[in-house]
Amino acid sequence: MPQKRPDRTLGGPHDAFWDWCARGELRLQTCTSCGHRTWPPVEACEACGSGGLDWERMSGRGRIASWCTFERDYYQGTLPLPYDTILVELEEGPLFLSNPAGFTRQEIEIGMPVALTFVDAEDSAGPFRLPVFAKG
Repeated sequence: MPQKRPDRTLGGPHDAFWDWCARGELRLQTCTSCGHRTWPPVEACEACGSGGLDWERMSGRGRIASWCTFERDYYQGTLPLPYDTILVELEEGPLFLSNPAGFTRQEIEIGMPVALTFVDAEDSAGPFRLPVFAKG
């Protein structure tokens, strides 16, 4: 059964990101001019302004850079309270905000290695695969 989630950002380059997730791949944009990796998706490189962006597959490995536990219902009952979020520094460099999979805030340590996995989720636009991170 898919997990209920708040609505995703859709349209433009966001659609390509979700298409890659549907295939079980975490891909982020990389500028073909300067090599800068961008997250979240953009229309032009944040570093040099080039519109030449390719979708590069990430390894799915990273380390926890920070975390936060939400105790207020910001999503009108969509997520059970409290819920945890983690900020993952991907092996390739970008920071990626996600959720822990299979562990809780009591187990989180800054610098803890994590690995990508996907969960089946659903929002008002329909089903999708959500990238999350398990102990790695």
